[in-house]
Amino acid sequence: MKFKKMGLLTDPGAGRGKLTQVLVCHHSKLCALSYIGGVIWFTLLARDAFNAGTYFSENALLPGLVKEEFDESAIAKTYLSEINDEADRYPDAVPYPWLIAKLKQLNLDTYTHNFTLHYPLGPGRKFTGKNVYGILRAPRGASTEALVLTVPYRPPNSIHPTTAPSLALALSLAKFFRKQKYWAKDIIFLVTEHEQLGVQAWLEAYHGVSCGRDGVLDAGSLSGRGGSIQAAINLEIHSDQVASIDVKIEGLNGQLPNLDLVNLVHRMCLKEGIRHTFKDRDDPRDSETYEGWMHAFHTLMLMVFTQASGVPNGNHGLFHRVVERVFRSLNNLLERFHQSFFFYLLPATDRYISIGMYMPPLGMIGGGLLIKAFVLWLKMQEDKESSPYSEKSRRDGGEVEEKRENGDSDKEAKIAEDKEENKEKGNNDEELRDEECSKLPNPASFKEQGVQSIRNGLAWACAVFLSAHVIGLALLSSTKGITVIGYEYLGLPTEFSLFIGFVIASLLLIVLFPVVCSSASEKPSPCKSQSNGTEWAPFLNIAALLELATVLLAISMHNFSLGLVYAVVFTPSALWIAPTKSRFGIEAVTIEGFAPKVKSKTSPAGFYQLGKLRKGIQRILWLPLQPIILLVIVSLIYTAVMFPEEFAHFDQSFLTRAFSAASNALTFSVVDSYAYGSWFKAVSQSRAKPGALGGKETTSFQPHIAFLSG
Repeated sequence: MKFKKMGLLTDPGAGRGKLTQVLVCHHSKLCALSYIGGVIWFTLLARDAFNAGTYFSENALLPGLVKEEFDESAIAKTYLSEINDEADRYPDAVPYPWLIAKLKQLNLDTYTHNFTLHYPLGPGRKFTGKNVYGILRAPRGASTEALVLTVPYRPPNSIHPTTAPSLALALSLAKFFRKQKYWAKDIIFLVTEHEQLGVQAWLEAYHGVSCGRDGVLDAGSLSGRGGSIQAAINLEIHSDQVASIDVKIEGLNGQLPNLDLVNLVHRMCLKEGIRHTFKDRDDPRDSETYEGWMHAFHTLMLMVFTQASGVPNGNHGLFHRVVERVFRSLNNLLERFHQSFFFYLLPATDRYISIGMYMPPLGMIGGGLLIKAFVLWLKMQEDKESSPYSEKSRRDGGEVEEKRENGDSDKEAKIAEDKEENKEKGNNDEELRDEECSKLPNPASFKEQGVQSIRNGLAWACAVFLSAHVIGLALLSSTKGITVIGYEYLGLPTEFSLFIGFVIASLLLIVLFPVVCSSASEKPSPCKSQSNGTEWAPFLNIAALLELATVLLAISMHNFSLGLVYAVVFTPSALWIAPTKSRFGIEAVTIEGFAPKVKSKTSPAGFYQLGKLRKGIQRILWLPLQPIILLVIVSLIYTAVMFPEEFAHFDQSFLTRAFSAASNALTFSVVDSYAYGSWFKAVSQSRAKPGALGGKETTSFQPHIAFLSG
């Protein structure tokens, strides 16, 4: 009686259905269709039919019941005149005596806050700063909750536009708010030095936490505190004549404020008849036309690129009545903002795209990575079954077993005759062993060798994969060492030494990793016609695809825009490039769907040349996606857009400006990661490879070797 063998659950080839066969045959088309469909879907989100109108989820705000009463415009002008006089006396610093005196005259609890930044990229360098803040205690509360109004002070010698009108408006609002009796929350008026650094230090001291690396930003301590902060508004006005209000919402690492707070500001501007914009762009007049869609899509992409950078842009311009309305509405809050969205995109001031709308397109863009990994696994099983270690061994082994049961020894006799002929022809022992391997007289032995070869391949893949991450973590932690070497031993500036150090490290990784992979591929296995390289490369490819897909999803949950940019940039190369192997154990690379058909009679030398050509194409495709090279390309594009007259000549001044932009961007990202806890620099270096260490987002530098063949 014959029994039909049942495939194991771990064998993808067992009982393969038509759907799986179609997936294997047409996976390249499916992956391309998924990527293109995801991109098109995302572009359509700018149309009103694919997004939604904004609304208030927090009914306690009661924005329609707030009636403005502000009448301190004359006082604001007086304050502005006094600030300009004090600025002439303190051209490089904050006029602390005057500012502290004014806050105390308003009967506010006035305090100062000192902080120190220990520069992480230079030995012994540190910068100090001082913030001034006044607390208006709530007459109808117990100081359990607070609202914050911040103003960054910029002295006349600052390279940034003045914020004196903002400070004058804040003081006039403090004078007006002090007279009112309806406040149920403390209001903190904060004037900061050193822009965002002062705000970061004050917040860390207020909450008693440290967001950056220990020992970099010494936040100091606060002498006075208010209640738990419910919301904050940052004021930045550059002139006493303001034509419009532009609302900027992107925060550190792409964080966004609650959508209700954004809607509140726009609604108050609309009620006051004040022109309000987002990304310095008005809403489209007719969103149903092609021009309206292009206008909304342009605004949407401006937000995507700003959020993807992970750099906060906290410059907000508001009028006095709008600020009053906003704070009075916030005063009505019964609890923290929680009902509306914290994850959204804005194509216009009155339209939004929620997380449930923009995540499916990203899933389609990155979904091809999972499909490709699954198909590669299926193909690995097919290769294993078609190799002399598996299918042929089982078939020949079954025939030998059947013939042994029937007493037929023709197989053994033929093998014996072949041995005698080989000996007569003077074949050496190496040729005899190869001939014996091809005949496979002992299936069980070679099956065991095949399993061992796959295990060796998996071990090599794990070793290469782990070493890439270990090297990345070491490089990520070496920024301070690189700058110290460049500054102390070579006399190079911090920006230049850091940039050159990363360029050298990237070049070494590009050159050394293929050499290591090639040496791993050349290690002989039990049959010399096979190599370990033909086994571990598919494992590494599958692991890289799965990791990239998982990481894109993880990043998009923190910063969707950054995840989207990485998915659009890296997914095509990850889908189209894959390692293959030849019958001679030579690693090659094919572009999925465009692999040339090679006849079986192709000579080893010809196939070797074809493999080298394919590997060269692969490296050319991956080279621009190296983090440091990608930074240079982006800097060149940015410089060309900002300085078109220099780009027209494309001379040394243009290249110098682009190089300066790239080196400064790298340096600022490193400092931000140390001081603020920003992980954009780490994610950018790692090609979107985040992980959690010590409760903070950290990453490792992953060289682009995941798809490099040996």
